[in-house]
Amino acid sequence: MDARAITDSPVCNNAVVQSRPVRNVQRLHAAKKRAVAYFLTLNRRVWERLPSGVRHGRLARLYGTWLHALVRQSVQRQHYLGTFFLRNRPALELMRRLAEQRFNHAPLRIAVLGCSVGAEVYSILWVLRSSCPHVTVTVTAVDISEEMLSIAKHGVYGAGTSQLVGASIFERLTKTEMAGMFDWEGNKAKVKPWLKEGIRWELGDACDWKFVERLGRYDIVVASNFLCHMAPAEADKCLRNVARLVAPGGYLFVSGVDLDVRTQVALDLGWEPVPDLLAEIHNGDPAVCGDWPWQWWGLEPFDQRKRAWRVRYAAVFRNSTN
Repeated sequence: MDARAITDSPVCNNAVVQSRPVRNVQRLHAAKKRAVAYFLTLNRRVWERLPSGVRHGRLARLYGTWLHALVRQSVQRQHYLGTFFLRNRPALELMRRLAEQRFNHAPLRIAVLGCSVGAEVYSILWVLRSSCPHVTVTVTAVDISEEMLSIAKHGVYGAGTSQLVGASIFERLTKTEMAGMFDWEGNKAKVKPWLKEGIRWELGDACDWKFVERLGRYDIVVASNFLCHMAPAEADKCLRNVARLVAPGGYLFVSGVDLDVRTQVALDLGWEPVPDLLAEIHNGDPAVCGDWPWQWWGLEPFDQRKRAWRVRYAAVFRNSTN
């Protein structure tokens, strides 16, 4: 068969006809994406020139909420590994209070999901073991990345360990804390041995039903700063799975997640928001607060005028079931 016969064949013509709508849809999608990006760029330029008082006004917040929703719908989310030691001090203070009040005479079992390079794990143990030496604390630390778990296990860090551009992983530590948490060799910091005791490192996926079932129940479960990097439907499913780890009367610490997702899951499952330090914990990580509304992980300003605001802005919940 010659080339003309192939071109004129019904099969070939049909393939060409069918491919045109597909290409048109792809072009339309690409054009829409460019238009949204351009629109957001213009809005950001205007937003950043507004006086602080105007940006914090009610109308600007409503518009910012709409812009943030547009950002979340239009971006392709991906995981970032940037973090800090003692990232959210009010959350750690609440954990310390719970340890003092509820676990004076019983071991405190904590699960940290999405533990990444281990900064959150060691921060928790530093706060609890420094201020509550009479409380026995054990931690199960989970991450989906074998590479991240390896860094966490070794507990050796440099200023560039975090992927946050222009920020040191030690940025939020005082000199006293840096000396108390680490043994230093030049610019390298090695976690002190007494902070590394009682940690079980687990390679696994927090979205995996069987894996979570195997882990058991914990007094405190921490699931922070990884759910926001998932699509909303995936984050919703994962958060409901993670909730199964919380023992009756236990606590779930969950920040770094789309507020709409967390609110809906909390209402569906009947979680009891913990009022202590609620606003302080919400505002406790200035990095994510400053990224709203222009990044998908940005955190909207605290607003008591919102419906069900206690559930929406609480980052700590109690499992009140028996």
